[in-house]
Amino acid sequence: MKKIIGFVAFFIAIGMLIMLIAHNRLVGLIIIALLLFVGYHCICSD
Repeated sequence: MKKIIGFVAFFIAIGMLIMLIAHNRLVGLIIIALLLFVGYHCICSD
């Protein structure tokens, strides 16, 4: 469980850094969708 939380927190931090650089709403939505997909994949796959 700690690995999953760490993995998700790491990618959230990367997404926030990218949003600081790119002030585009479309980029933000793409990052959110990507993070949701990665989080879902980590939680549901064994």
